[in-house]
Amino acid sequence: MKSYFLSAAILVASFLSGCAAPPQQPLAVSQEFSKSTGAKVGVVLTNLPKVDTEFPGAGCLLCLAAASLNHKSLTAQVQTWPTDDIAKVKSDLVKALQDKGLSAQEIEAPLVLKQLPGYDSKVPNVARKDFRGVKTQYQVDKLLVVDITALGVWRNYSAYIPTGAPQAVVKGTAYIVNLESNALEWYLPLNVAKGVSGEWDEPPKFPGLTNAYFEAIEEAKENMVQPFKQ
Repeated sequence: MKSYFLSAAILVASFLSGCAAPPQQPLAVSQEFSKSTGAKVGVVLTNLPKVDTEFPGAGCLLCLAAASLNHKSLTAQVQTWPTDDIAKVKSDLVKALQDKGLSAQEIEAPLVLKQLPGYDSKVPNVARKDFRGVKTQYQVDKLLVVDITALGVWRNYSAYIPTGAPQAVVKGTAYIVNLESNALEWYLPLNVAKGVSGEWDEPPKFPGLTNAYFEAIEEAKENMVQPFKQ
C-alpha cells in the first residue's frame, strides 16, 4: 500500500509554505495545436505506478493499520492487476492525432519527470517542468504527456470507519507542451472512479471490483482520446 502519510505531509508542507503555485486548471486543446499540421508530436508516458489499494482518511497509524488488515485479501488481489491496458492509450492517442492530419509518433521509453528541471513562470498555462531540453532528444516539436499517478482501489475512511464502498480508480493528468515556449496547449486532469453495483466483497478474486478497474481504465483512455476526435 502506498504511503498515505507521505502524500499528506507533502500537501501540508506545500500549504504552510504559502508560496505554492495555484493548481493548473483544465485547458481545452488550443487552436494553435489543432492548426499545427506541420509540427511533429511525440506521445510519451511517465512510469506507471504500482497497482495498489489506498485508504484516504485513515489518518493515524493505528487507523491505517486496521484498514490495511481489513483489506488484506483485496490488496493482494489488486496488486496482481495488469497495467497493459492503460499503456495502450499511447498508441490510441497517436492514431487519433494522425487521423486529424498531425504527424505523431510514440516515444518508447518512459519520461522521468523528476529528472526535468523546474520552470518558474508567472504566466498562466505554462508547464512547471522545463520540457524544452527534450526537443532535440525526441526530435519533436510538441510533447503529449500521459502521467498516471494512481491505479487500483481506494476506499475512503474517517479514522477507523469506512465511509463508503471501495472504488477502482485511475488518477493523473494528460497534457501537451510546446517544446519551444514550454506553454501548455492542452491540460486534462484525470480522476476516474468506478464502483460496483451490488456486492463488492467477493474474495479472493473480487470480480466486481476487477471489472470496475478495467472499466475505469477504458473511461480514462476515452477521456484522453476524445478531445482529438472532435
